[in-house]
Amino acid sequence: MTLSPRTTAIGVVIVTFNGADVVIGCLDSLLAQTGVVPQILVVDNASGDDTVATLRDWADRNGRALPEAHSVEDAAGALGRTGIALLHSGANRGFAGGVNLGLVTLARLPAIGHFWVLNPDAEATPDATTAILAEATRTPGYGMMGGRVCYAETPPRIQIDGGTVNHWTGVTGNLNLGANPATVPQPDAAKVAFITGANLVASRGFYEDVGPMREDYFLYYEEVDWAMRRGRWPIVVAPGFVVRHHAGTAIGSPTLDRIASPFSFWFKYRSRMMFVRRFYPLSLPVALAHATAKAAQLWLKGARPQAATLLRAAWGLPAPAAVRDVLSPDAQRIAFGR
Repeated sequence: MTLSPRTTAIGVVIVTFNGADVVIGCLDSLLAQTGVVPQILVVDNASGDDTVATLRDWADRNGRALPEAHSVEDAAGALGRTGIALLHSGANRGFAGGVNLGLVTLARLPAIGHFWVLNPDAEATPDATTAILAEATRTPGYGMMGGRVCYAETPPRIQIDGGTVNHWTGVTGNLNLGANPATVPQPDAAKVAFITGANLVASRGFYEDVGPMREDYFLYYEEVDWAMRRGRWPIVVAPGFVVRHHAGTAIGSPTLDRIASPFSFWFKYRSRMMFVRRFYPLSLPVALAHATAKAAQLWLKGARPQAATLLRAAWGLPAPAAVRDVLSPDAQRIAFGR
């Protein structure tokens, strides 16, 4: 594939972990863009399933080069030559760890001005890159750009149009959650506190000024933290920028119809308390009380593994074996600091 400067305006980072069943749909949607075709970097966080084999088979079936790399330098070179590459991270580094490897790789290619972080279980609509560049033209000094994320279902429902944060509890909210995308307009950017990491575009200027995501969260709140540190860089919402998201396929995140897994609860509440301590330390007693009340509610509903796991995370106790054992020994050292 021959790349023109216009083609290389957008670079995509897709962090995979056990995403063999969804990642091909994501890649196909990016290559089917009616406007700019972005450069695509898949960062595999040491998947234990057939993710890598599935990617290789996809490339073979489509007669497409998919160079593989084990270093940022090699990945950047491969991406510059072919427009798509697979970077092996060597371990499950968590969401931010994988994203940061991708971002530092994209930053080595000076033609890329827009760094698009996209979940492997998300599929972009065909005019997504057109919408990104149109909004970047309208607001050339933007920092973070979001659009509309809908659940991948029929009829469609909105998952998030932008995020909010409660300064007392640390609880995040999804604007327009569950609404009909055909009847609800996208929100004013002034109402958006953060952009979901499932579908987030960062400008090069923002990345070079603010730096990478913090990796100690491992899962959840990385993008909220990133938005809190944005300083002078505004959040914008791009009209017509839409993706369909299968939601929670790798870690058991909640949907409108499904409670989160204990694994998801533990990391969400540990990250939430970490976030509150960093940005709203005076609110910590309120946040802990709210988390405890939530655990009691789950217990009464019969979701006792989730309730117990939530309490341990909120009060700083070690993760239970059911959470630890989901991760490899290397990933445990990264996630838990030992």
